[in-house]
This record gives sequence, C-alpha cells and structure tokens, in this order.
Amino acid sequence: MTAPVEELVGRMRALLDELDVDGDPGRFFLGTYLRTTEAVDAAIDGGLFEDPAWVTVWDVDFAEFYLDALEAHRRDPASPPAPWRAAFGTDPRTRPEGHVLLGMNAHINFDLPQSLVRVIGPADFADPAVLDSRRRDHERIDAVLAGRVAHEDVALQAAGSRRTVVDRVMVGANRTAARVLLRESRRRVWANTTALHEARLAGPEALARRVAQLEEVSAARVADLRRGGPVLLRLAVSGFGVELPQH
Repeated sequence: MTAPVEELVGRMRALLDELDVDGDPGRFFLGTYLRTTEAVDAAIDGGLFEDPAWVTVWDVDFAEFYLDALEAHRRDPASPPAPWRAAFGTDPRTRPEGHVLLGMNAHINFDLPQSLVRVIGPADFADPAVLDSRRRDHERIDAVLAGRVAHEDVALQAAGSRRTVVDRVMVGANRTAARVLLRESRRRVWANTTALHEARLAGPEALARRVAQLEEVSAARVADLRRGGPVLLRLAVSGFGVELPQH
C-alpha cells in the first residue's frame, strides 16, 4: 500500500469509527467504500492496471470528493453539494443497501467526472494513446467492483439489512443488475468527463457552468431513487448514470 492510499484508508477508518459511535447510517456506504478502496489497492499491486501510478493518484483524488462532502455534512448538513445533501438526508430507517445505493449514485455521477477531468490533463486528452490507456484503466475498475458485489451483500446483511423471502430469491438478479448498471454508468461518466474537459478548454466560467449542470442532474437522480418503490425497475428504464445536457 502506497503512502497516499495508506493515509486515505486511515482517514476512512477514523471517520468510520466516528459514524459507528454515533449510529450514523452513513457508516454503511463508508464501510463499503473502505473495503472497495482496499480491493482496488490490491488490484493495483496485482498488476490489473496499465498505469498503476496514475490509478493510485486517481483513486485517492476521487475518494477525497466524498470524504470532504461527508466531513462538511457533519459540520453543517446544508453545506455539501446537492447530490450529497440528498444522499446524506435519507431517512435513517432506510435499509443499509439503500444508503449504499444512494451514496454510490452521488459519488459516481457527480464526483467521478470531476475527479477524472482533474487527473487527466489537457495534454493527456490530446494524446489518443494516453487517453485510451486512461479509459481502459477506468473501465477495469468495473472488474474490481463486480468482484465485490457478493461480498458487500454479505457485509450488509451482517450490518442489519433485513431480507424477506422475495429479497433472498432476488439476490442473484440484483447482483447481475448491479454489474450491468455499473458498466452503464461508467460509459456515461466517460461522456460527462469529456464534456467537462471541453468546457475546461473554454475557460473557468464554462467549466463551472457544466459542473453546476452535473450537480443538478446528479441530485435529481438521487432524489428519484429516494422515492422508494420499484427502484430496480426505474434503474432498468433510466439507468444508474446521468447525462449532461448538450449545452
């Protein structure tokens, strides 16, 4: 484990301890994210990625968006960006997997394009070979996440997720759906990252406007998922990811 990842994991564990003591439902997503971060680090060490140094920088940068939002929420619930306000404001009685789903949605849709455009500079975007390498490493994360689905399902049950007979029957279908939705969302993330890069080239004001649009559509998706009901059906229709408007 590199020093930056070790520091990141330490920060996560300290926050998780605080959430556990407080009984804060945010602990469900943070616990999942901590275990996923450790799995990504193992995949880096295992040679999964073309550019492990870049993936390490990206992994830390991406996580910091969420951790900064979480710490801001604990200081003042009105202060995080809109997608995180919606996710953090979920009814505490929501089942653990609901908190994880909403956290993932806010983090992937809102934070991930911003992180990617920050760690893929204009020179990388201008170099087709480098950009393709970045895109492939971005897609390889799916293999790590897909490998975690079953483990996290078990972890959430241990955390107190109550399963009905129907839930247990649907576990296999839900795991398959999770893998499909992750792939779909990452395609949209890459398109949104490209849109943010194009705005960056037009100047700070253009980039800020596009980030504001991303915040709006991401918050709307979290709000839609918070409505309850047949969430998987709505995801099958509209997808997990979001799309920036054309302009």
